[in-house]
Amino acid sequence: MIMDYAWLIPLIPLLGFVAVGFFGKKLPEGGGYIAIGTAIIAFVISALVSYEYLTGDLFAASQPYVADIQWLAFGKYEINFGIYIDSLTCVMMLFSSFISTLIFVYSIGYMHGEGQRKRRYYAEIALFLSGMLGLILASNYLEMFIFWEIMGVCSYLLIGFWSFKHPEGDEASIKAASAAKKAFLVTRLGDVCFMTGLFVLLWSFGNLDFTTLFDPAEIAGADGTMILIGSLLLFGGVIGKSAQFPLQDWLPDAMAGPTTVSALIHAATMVKAGVYLVARSYPLFIQNADVMLLVAIIGGVTAFVAASMAMNNMNIKRVLAYSTISQLGYMIMALGAGGYLIAMEGEVEASIGYTAGVFHMVNHAFFKALLFMCAGSVIHAVGTEDMRKMGGLSKKMKITSATMLIGSLSIAGFPLLSGFWSKDLILEAAMEPSILGLPAGTIFLFLFALAAITAFMTAFYMFRMWFMTFKGQPKEASEHCHGESPRSMTVPLIILSIFAACSGFLIFLGLNNIITFSVLDHGSGVEYLVGGFGHTAGHIFESIFTNVWTYVSMALALFGILLAYLMYCKGSIDPARFNSNGESKIYKFLTARYFFPQLYDQIALKLGYGVARGVDYIDKNLVDGTVNGISNAVVGGSGSMRKMQSGYVRDYAAFIIVGVIVLVAILYVIVSWGGA
Repeated sequence: MIMDYAWLIPLIPLLGFVAVGFFGKKLPEGGGYIAIGTAIIAFVISALVSYEYLTGDLFAASQPYVADIQWLAFGKYEINFGIYIDSLTCVMMLFSSFISTLIFVYSIGYMHGEGQRKRRYYAEIALFLSGMLGLILASNYLEMFIFWEIMGVCSYLLIGFWSFKHPEGDEASIKAASAAKKAFLVTRLGDVCFMTGLFVLLWSFGNLDFTTLFDPAEIAGADGTMILIGSLLLFGGVIGKSAQFPLQDWLPDAMAGPTTVSALIHAATMVKAGVYLVARSYPLFIQNADVMLLVAIIGGVTAFVAASMAMNNMNIKRVLAYSTISQLGYMIMALGAGGYLIAMEGEVEASIGYTAGVFHMVNHAFFKALLFMCAGSVIHAVGTEDMRKMGGLSKKMKITSATMLIGSLSIAGFPLLSGFWSKDLILEAAMEPSILGLPAGTIFLFLFALAAITAFMTAFYMFRMWFMTFKGQPKEASEHCHGESPRSMTVPLIILSIFAACSGFLIFLGLNNIITFSVLDHGSGVEYLVGGFGHTAGHIFESIFTNVWTYVSMALALFGILLAYLMYCKGSIDPARFNSNGESKIYKFLTARYFFPQLYDQIALKLGYGVARGVDYIDKNLVDGTVNGISNAVVGGSGSMRKMQSGYVRDYAAFIIVGVIVLVAILYVIVSWGGA
């Protein structure tokens, strides 16, 4: 069985990390081809494992493949280490390894001029891919957390890749270092929640294996309050890693790293880990409707807030960063809406929210990786990220222009492209609790409105970006454009553009039965089924095109594109009128990013600094004081004992006589006491 060798999937990139780290200086492109080779091998094995699982009896019965060994055992608690393969695992590891391979190939052209630093870059991205694939294949939460932290360390290193010598100078290097620290510290807040949740779940279930925690009988026998607390803490990890409100502000600053890092971390892999954690933890999360309601609210608010901040940003990578946060909010909202429906309704044959969230995660991985890599191609050609200095690049960069247009149309929800199908399923999932008249129906109606407005804003800011970059009169940076990027960069763009246009049709070709979650009650017990029992392709097609809100969202997206065209291409509407010469309060508010950076600074200054001073005081006076006190006592005592070593025989004889007298006295007291 090929699945028996699934452990090789994260191991191969790990070996690539070791090989590049030790021998990269002696290898072409700093070991870049080694990193590419390991990514290709990981993808091939992933494809073979996925084929074997999806065509086998386990998938037909909606049962996972599990292989693990005991790692730790203490008392009644047991920790195992192994692999866990189901349909969600297959989908995640396929698109993660495939897109990572294309990004690695793209890096050969983009990072060509980095000299000796290329070795460090390729070693870090290989380790990062190993962490992501290990997280996907993990068979328990602790194992997942370990790989989760490996990705966190790699993201810190990659975001701060230019901390020492940035191509744009020392100021940019300082910003890169600051962005890396910010990403590391903010995501650590979520990681602490995640880790605390593991303790809660371990206390409740005795181990952290998915096979135990997702067993309906085990869940029924556990304390519901502890499951609630554990689920909320796990979701805290999601908020940090996937940049959800209110911890979303680290991701735009993380654009200080190379664009290839942005494409890898913020499109295809790391930020998806939070969405994956919600989808993976569905059997736990749906035990409480309030948890799923909170998940949906956080996702909906994040989608709207991030989209609004992209409306007036002039940095091409930051626009895509805000777009990533917004689209992640879409996914989280869909999963929350689907889970709330299950929690309230009980038996559900297939959750449209789960399907929509995972489906959009797949589509987004393709078109967002494409958009980031197109942005990298533009930056590589013109040497700036400021869209105000671009314009008219479509004549000099035809491939980049065309592929970025496809990516923009897809994320905008243009009819029949990939983003259209998953976005409309998300809107349907958000509306469903309201249609059914569930207690939180009004809240979901509000979330639906936010999602619809977000669809309009997404179309507007994406085409604002595209028109400012590729249309109009060439600006100062465009005049110095050296033309289209090399083939190592354009070929991945072409491949990704095909998926960005067509991946949505996979939902009608069997993906509908793979990315689904069902709850069935057969009378003898409840079953949680991942994959195998989804809505039919016909049902999904009909639900999309017979829903009036589909056409409303289409109209909003087209209106957003039209408005961007009139403002930034045709010029019939002056964008400055919405800014009032820089005095618009809304414009300033969005430029200030809702004042979240200032809020973070104040929290760090007032709370974080105070806590740090308290910890420092305890460390210096209690911990160090105790250690230093013991050492001083030992040193002082040894100094006193040294004085007894006088070198005179008469002194030593006196000590012996005194010692004998003391011993005799002690024995006399003991004998006398015993005789009494």
